[in-house]
Amino acid sequence: MSPSQDSSVPTAERPVPDLDLARRLVREQFPQWAELPLCPVEPQGWDNRTFRLGSDLAVRIPSARGYDAQVEKEHRWLPVLAEVLPLPIPKPVAKGAPGPLFDGPWSVYAWYPGQTLNRAGAGEADLAAVAVALGEFLTALRAAPTQDAPPPGTHNSSRGAEFTVYADEAILALAGLAPEVREVGERCVRRATESSWIEAPVWLHGDIAPGNLLLSEGRLSAVIDFGCSAVGDPACDLVAAWTMFDRETRPLFVRAAGLDQDTWHRAQGWAAWKAAITLAGADSTPEARSLAERTLAELAEDVAQQA
Repeated sequence: MSPSQDSSVPTAERPVPDLDLARRLVREQFPQWAELPLCPVEPQGWDNRTFRLGSDLAVRIPSARGYDAQVEKEHRWLPVLAEVLPLPIPKPVAKGAPGPLFDGPWSVYAWYPGQTLNRAGAGEADLAAVAVALGEFLTALRAAPTQDAPPPGTHNSSRGAEFTVYADEAILALAGLAPEVREVGERCVRRATESSWIEAPVWLHGDIAPGNLLLSEGRLSAVIDFGCSAVGDPACDLVAAWTMFDRETRPLFVRAAGLDQDTWHRAQGWAAWKAAITLAGADSTPEARSLAERTLAELAEDVAQQA
C-alpha cells in the first residue's frame, strides 16, 4: 500500500520493525543467513518493513498486527498464482515464526532486481509497453484458480468488496477539496455505487501502485506486494488507468485489461477515493500527494471525454 494509510486498517500495538530487529530475527531463526549483509529498502511501504538480505533475498516484517494475516496468505497462495501468471511475483523462501523478539509471523522472499515504476526517471519507462503488459497480467490473474481463496476483509482493507464500503469516506474527503475537483470526484463516487460485480469472484492484486511494479530496461518485469490480494470485484485493480497512464497510454491498458464499462466506472470511484483520502490525510507524503493530484486530474480529463 502507499505511504498514506487507509482508515480501515488497524495500526499500533507494536514498535515499527527496524534494521536491528531484522538482523536479530535472521540470526535467531535462520542462522545460515546471519552473516549476509542486511540493509533497509527505500522507500519503505506501509504494511511491511523490507530489508535486503545479501544479493538474492529480502526480509519483510509486518508493521502492525493488523497486517500479520497477509503473511500466511502470501505463503499459501503466491506459489499457486505464480504458475499461471505471465510475470514473476514474490517468491516466498522462508517463513519466520512468532517469538520473543517479535510476536508475529514474518517472511524471507527472493529478491528481484529492477527499479519500481515510481523511481524511474523521465523517459526511462516504456509506458505503452507497461500498459499492455499490466493489462495482460491482470487478465491472467482474474483467470487464476479461486477455490478456497480468501474473500475481501480486514486482511486486505476490503479490496475487492463492494465500493460502497468506502463511498461515504470518499465523499467526506472530497468535501475539503477545490470545487471543480470535488465535483469530478463526487461524480465518480456516485457512479461507482450504481453497479456491482455480478460474476463469480476473481483474483485481484488489491494494490496496483507504481511502487509495486518492477521495471527492467523500461519494461514491466515483475509485480510485487500481494498483501491486499483476495477474490472479489477486480475494479480496484484498474486504478492504474489514472494513477500511471495518460490519454495516450490509458486506452492500451483499458483494451488489455478488458472488462465492462460498469467495472471501469467502479474503478474510477476507487481511484477518486484513494486520491481524496490521500490529500485529506495529514500524514501523506509529498510524493503521495503529488500522485493523488495527478490522479484526480486524469480522472477529470477522462470524465470530460465521456460526457
